[in-house]
Amino acid sequence: MEQVLLKMARQLRAFDEASLMALWDKYSDTVQRFEPSQRWEEAVLVLAMIQGMRFKNQLFNHHWAEGRQPGQPAVPAPILASPLDAAAGPAPKKTGPKPHGKGKVLAFRPKDAGES
Repeated sequence: MEQVLLKMARQLRAFDEASLMALWDKYSDTVQRFEPSQRWEEAVLVLAMIQGMRFKNQLFNHHWAEGRQPGQPAVPAPILASPLDAAAGPAPKKTGPKPHGKGKVLAFRPKDAGES
């Protein structure tokens, strides 16, 4: 199983982020409209892979910038959505047109032990 996942990671890494981000809105919309189907499950995985590529690139750039600027203060690590952010309530909605090619990080939290 690990070899299959590594092969998928190598294939994903071969794509450029801009091409993947062009698909963000399509898969984000599909994921937001839950339906108990294989199509919805696959859309969730595609969206997670797109977000994974974005995260990898942001983390890479953060570490690269730290190493390329000796003697300067370290750049703070990128802020990532955490399950605790969702508990604080929804963020205020922004108005106006949505910028093209921009995505948002969906906050996920584990199921509470009492939930079924």
